[in-house]
Amino acid sequence: MAISYNKLWKLLIDKKLKRIELQRGSGISGNVLSRLSKDECVSMESLEKICLFLDCDFGDIVEIIKNRDMQTMENDNARI
Repeated sequence: MAISYNKLWKLLIDKKLKRIELQRGSGISGNVLSRLSKDECVSMESLEKICLFLDCDFGDIVEIIKNRDMQTMENDNARI
């Protein structure tokens, strides 16, 4: 399984916010923002700060991708 923050990036687009605005507004570090960009794990504390800033819930910004879904995504990317 893997973590995806695609929902977070879509939410930022919907709210017309830039990543730097997310960083400054939520109080997360540049390192956390970088980890989010790479779909890497971040602390629950960081996710909480983001949710409070965006007035949303965890499920609105992060999702778990199962192995089968990951293979499908990788295959789709390989075709591009």
